[in-house]
This record gives sequence, C-alpha cells and structure tokens, in this order.
Amino acid sequence: MALARDIPNFEAFWPVYLREHRCVRCRLVHYLAALTVVALITTSACAECWWLLCAAPLAAYGLAWFGHFVFEKNRPATWVYPLWSLRAEWRMCGLALTGRLKPHLDRHLRGEGDG
Repeated sequence: MALARDIPNFEAFWPVYLREHRCVRCRLVHYLAALTVVALITTSACAECWWLLCAAPLAAYGLAWFGHFVFEKNRPATWVYPLWSLRAEWRMCGLALTGRLKPHLDRHLRGEGDG
C-alpha cells in the first residue's frame, strides 16, 4: 500500500510511521541501524577516520530498507517523507530504548498484531 502524500505535519505522520513498522522484526532491524549509525559516527570521530561518516547513512538505510522489504513488505516512508522519517526513526528508537514505545504502538496499531 502506498504512503499518502498529503500528511500535513509530523504529529499526523507519527501514527502512520508506526503502522509502517508494526512488525517487531522490522523495528529490531531499525534499532540495529540506529546503533550502527551511532557506532560509525563515534568511531569516525575517535579515530579521525572521516570516510566512516559516509558509511553511516549507507549502513542505516540499507539495514532499515532490508527490514521493510523482508519483514514489512512495504516501501520505506523515507521515500515520501525523508525528514519526518528520520525524526520518527530516532523517536521510535528512543522510546524503545527507554521502554516507552508500547503505549504508542498500542494506541496507533489498535490490536493489529505484531508479526
């Protein structure tokens, strides 16, 4: 299913983003992608190996898109809403890391399951 192109703001985008990430395996791949970005940026800064900064978005998008194609079977929201997707990615990861994602999923998935 194609992502709507007329979402007016991030607050309206957030529930859509969560529905595009209903599969726990896809979310886990996204968390791995976010951790990979942090590791690459940290390593790049500590080792003064600046080419690693180029690898960060490639690794992140590659992993996240893998999760969508393999587990969700949908197109990543990044293709339609790149900046909101990036913001939602970090919000989702932060909420998951602090144990606060479940209420958001419960509210926005409305018992759709977690394949």
